[in-house]
Amino acid sequence: MTKQLGKDIISKYHTYIRLEKSLSPNSVDAYMRDLEKLVSYAKTENLDITGITYLDLQQFISQLHDIGIHPRSQARILSGIKSFYHFLLIDEYITSDPTELLEAPKIGLKLPEVLSINEINRLLDSIDLSKAEGQRNRAMLEVLYSCGLRVSELINLRFPDVYFNEGFIRVEGKGSKQRLVPISDTALKEIRLYLFDRNAVQIKKGYDDFLFLSRRGTGLSRIMVFHIIKEQAVLAGITKNISPHTFRHSFATHLLEGGANLRAIQLMLGHEKITTTEIYTHIDREFLRNEILDHHPRSRQKSQ
Repeated sequence: MTKQLGKDIISKYHTYIRLEKSLSPNSVDAYMRDLEKLVSYAKTENLDITGITYLDLQQFISQLHDIGIHPRSQARILSGIKSFYHFLLIDEYITSDPTELLEAPKIGLKLPEVLSINEINRLLDSIDLSKAEGQRNRAMLEVLYSCGLRVSELINLRFPDVYFNEGFIRVEGKGSKQRLVPISDTALKEIRLYLFDRNAVQIKKGYDDFLFLSRRGTGLSRIMVFHIIKEQAVLAGITKNISPHTFRHSFATHLLEGGANLRAIQLMLGHEKITTTEIYTHIDREFLRNEILDHHPRSRQKSQ
């Protein structure tokens, strides 16, 4: 299928749900956004949108699950895709519906809460920067959200792992696998501000290159980060039951909602290995950074 033909089909589908199905403008926008996710996936996997199979769609839904998208959101996306392939079938672009046997994810599965962009901003703005640990906490939570890190990856982040000029951090994830994650200018700005406070801390032996330090000059524990987040949630008036992992799910959800490529989100979350040398040589470096700059809410905010 040519690129133009693909655009024509999508345009006709837009007309179909707007006029023939008489969906509300909000529903039309939601259906089209969900279709864009599938089109992006098909392009990444070099698939023809009219030739996608049941197995291809299973893989697509699996990727949504892998990046932490809530089952309710998965079910909504699947509903939009089913509508699209029903349209292709009745307009005879395809002869069989690949979504016919596709089952929606079980809604009962419990995943951590996802914070809205407004809630993220409220939580970060609630941090008292006049306190000794204030700027550290702001930088730490900004990195946690802007990069989608696990809490263990955050507390083990080393100062040499921050590539300020290239706009990346090097992260050691599960199984000691290293990956490169784009970091927003907003997060880098908060780290630079925090370094003034970090330089004033008397660092204990063995913790010289840890980025985030306690006031005693040692590394932070998972429990400490959990406590900081809980405390800030109360101060920000957020009643959701959140944890450090909530920031990771929010990162993936907001990128997906912003139109980011599923493959890029997977790479940033650490489901595939990226070697440390790629910061200088690999084409994926620019691709991943552009995904952050174009689709992450904090990256779209202008640095002050």
